[in-house]
Amino acid sequence: MMFALVMLISQLSAAADLTIEINRGNDDPLPIAIVPFSWQAGFTVPEDIARIVERDLHRSGQFAPIPREDMISRPDSSREVYYGDWKSLGVDYILVGKLGLNGSNGLSASYELMDVNTQRVIFTATDIASFSKARYLAHTISDRIYEKLTNIRGAFRTELLYVSSTRDTDKPRFRLIKSDIDGANEVVLLDQNQPIMSPTWSPEGKRIAYVSFETTRPAIYLHNLETGQREQLTNYPGLNGSPTFSPDGRKLAMVLSKDGSPDIYVMDLASRQLDRLTDHFAIDTEPAWLGDGKSIVFTSDRGGKPQIYSVALDGQQLQRLTFEGDYNARARVLPDDLGLILVHRNQGDYHIAIYDTKRRKMEVLTTTSLDESPSVAPNATMLLYATSYRGKGILAAVSVDGGVTYRLPSQYGDVREPAWSPFLD
Repeated sequence: MMFALVMLISQLSAAADLTIEINRGNDDPLPIAIVPFSWQAGFTVPEDIARIVERDLHRSGQFAPIPREDMISRPDSSREVYYGDWKSLGVDYILVGKLGLNGSNGLSASYELMDVNTQRVIFTATDIASFSKARYLAHTISDRIYEKLTNIRGAFRTELLYVSSTRDTDKPRFRLIKSDIDGANEVVLLDQNQPIMSPTWSPEGKRIAYVSFETTRPAIYLHNLETGQREQLTNYPGLNGSPTFSPDGRKLAMVLSKDGSPDIYVMDLASRQLDRLTDHFAIDTEPAWLGDGKSIVFTSDRGGKPQIYSVALDGQQLQRLTFEGDYNARARVLPDDLGLILVHRNQGDYHIAIYDTKRRKMEVLTTTSLDESPSVAPNATMLLYATSYRGKGILAAVSVDGGVTYRLPSQYGDVREPAWSPFLD
């Protein structure tokens, strides 16, 4: 699967237009009412702001929004709320709001969050955005409500990278796509007839790196999202793969086989100086940085089968981290080094698992099979991965505690290689 670097030339297929299908939620989600926002007469609201907030919160698995048709009334301010009505519906919290104009091209949302049990307003805010960023405004509201009620920063304003391919006549067409985390606002960043792999975000979210076969062999590219400028960083003989930014964004770890077997290298992006980090006849691949920027975890079969190892940037302190199971690969580091998300083979199936590096405990999170390419949300609550469903490659999500899952299938094909952005503001 992902471990072997020959997978750089494996089949990729995907398409855009992701949809979301929630198939398992939290056992005890918070009942909440997201009342449709009112708006001034005389202008058309470009998006149903309250509906987007409702779907965001529902998708997190932590909330159970009540259906609109069950609402007894539709207040737009706390003064119009009769708490007894909402208590009879079993609701714990209510969100109400108003939309209005902000200048000639702006949209404002003023909203209040109420606790039904204490019958008081617990949060008020006003946010503004241009009409073209109405969805961003909705995700902003979702982030604020989520953080208020969970004490965890919301990640609804983050973005997603993924690779797609469609077949035009007899030839596949590969695309690198950026979208909102719910699949909306898709932007095609790269469109070509050669494979694209391993997209990854810089820590500030303004640059990405990926592998492209446009020169007929894999090469690593650096792509500035603000200017659209692309730069080829490597095109060595053999493999060029698995780029990943250091926590400070100044270096890029990668896999190269230019000197023999695949090994981990680190490139200084300012000087383009390249340092070899591992030197072994085995396959060393899939690097990921620890939070301090001083060490890297990677996959290696130097012990006979793929397992996760760590090594300091000076090449010292190399140690094996995983021992449970005969296959552990594609590790991704949780924020604050709380553990690793990885691909773990369990009874012949490939699942996404979380590995507690301190307690040395492995916990399988997914029940699907052929799972690969995990990517963790910046608030460490959810992760995306690629899997198969009904014969198609799709993206799926699971909470880090395993209690919430949902699917993001494409309407037209398979999707692969998800990469969840850092916080973008």
